Amino acid sequence: MQGIYTLMGYIWSCPLESHHSFQYHCTTSFDGTRLPGTTLGLNPSVMNLFTTMLRFQGYPIGQAVEEVAGIQSMPPDQFWAYVTRQCWAMASFHHQHNRMYRGLVGNALPERWEDLPVMTKKDLQQPLSNTLSTGYQDGNTYRNSTSGSSGTPFSFAKDKHSHAIMWALYFERYARHGIDYGASLQARFYGIPLQGAKKYKELAKDFFAARVRFPIFNLSDEKLDSFIRRFQQQPVAYINGYTSSLAYFAQYCLKKGIVLRSVCPTLKVTIPTSEMCSPEDRLLMEKAFGVPVVNEYGCAEAGILAIEDEQGDWILNNENVYFEVIDDQHQPLPDGQSGKLVITLLHNKAMPFIRYELGDMATLSVRRKGNHQLLHGLAGRTNEFAILPDGRKVPALTFYYITKALIQHEIKEFIVKQQAHDRFLFEYVSEKSLSEEAKRHVYKAMDVYLAPNLKAEFQQKDVIERTSIGKLRQFYNCIPTD
Repeated sequence: MQGIYTLMGYIWSCPLESHHSFQYHCTTSFDGTRLPGTTLGLNPSVMNLFTTMLRFQGYPIGQAVEEVAGIQSMPPDQFWAYVTRQCWAMASFHHQHNRMYRGLVGNALPERWEDLPVMTKKDLQQPLSNTLSTGYQDGNTYRNSTSGSSGTPFSFAKDKHSHAIMWALYFERYARHGIDYGASLQARFYGIPLQGAKKYKELAKDFFAARVRFPIFNLSDEKLDSFIRRFQQQPVAYINGYTSSLAYFAQYCLKKGIVLRSVCPTLKVTIPTSEMCSPEDRLLMEKAFGVPVVNEYGCAEAGILAIEDEQGDWILNNENVYFEVIDDQHQPLPDGQSGKLVITLLHNKAMPFIRYELGDMATLSVRRKGNHQLLHGLAGRTNEFAILPDGRKVPALTFYYITKALIQHEIKEFIVKQQAHDRFLFEYVSEKSLSEEAKRHVYKAMDVYLAPNLKAEFQQKDVIERTSIGKLRQFYNCIPTD
């Protein structure tokens, strides 16, 4: 508790103007055209505890906001020259100051960017003392760990300047949708530790970031009714959380005949994250909540990677990250082709993330908006594929199309487990058993999207197990590996 008292003393000792939130006046879209209607932006808050907390912890957030604005103001040629310089600057810095990265690269940096090694999560699965660059330790870094949803969890660090850049970009992107991050009230549909110090740490973070927590480990009808009452009682501005939990809550609202914005008129937008959001999920949430859905894509290591803009385009975070889509030989693919997504963090000196493989399959659009690349599509994790009897690999995202029939028959949640090359188990949560008609629709879709004559088993469950942090992993390849 002593740290909280120290922070409160810091807040009240600061000049009044330091309590004002940073203002973004987003009058133009990413392609430079003027936005219709009123100016979007952050309204000055008398006290934004979140930005004050960041400053108290040593993150240069004011400098980062100004730096991001300067990067965004560059004309395209200057912008991409800056990105290229930063890529090589990070590679050179870590080659000189990071023993682990120097061991991956060799004694000298190559002349061509694409000849640098692709880093994987396994490269970083070692003590932080081995992966930190010289001069970085507890006092001057932000530290966290990945969720392990890829199957390869690890701890990582970012220098405080780099972490501040990430938050400045969150503020700017959310402001385009009328959200003052850290002041606008967020309904947060996430997991939370159920006991111990970690639970109270999360609750403290919720307090400073203006978040009200909706824990997703219990989604009984009684709990969902309590969620609705909380929306009636609190001025929630936006919803953020796991796609599967938001879709489940949306189904319940429609079942009760409730449009959430009618009971919570302050609600502006829903931002699903961490899991794939299908077009059906999006339509379901927009109908039930009564506000637009803005898709977000990110990771713990880099923060926000892409978020939809006002026109629904996925704008990549090119100010802070360099994106490549590569083939199995680690060579870049042209825009419009699907491959493995690798990223380079342009500002992090604490630890190298250079040509770092995220574990996702993606396609970059052939189109651009101003300085920004666009994300055309995500096909799921590189390790989430069904393997068919003829040897073909089909991305797990395909099952969104196969299971449309389940969604239409009051199925609340489902997962798919591949038990053999020709056999799949569909586990589902529903108040009634799946009809024979619905099963026939699934078989028909499997014939179209996968292969003819595959076998399927359907198993009704009371609850579907989630990961320790509340994510719903919707596809499992259970075929034993040699």
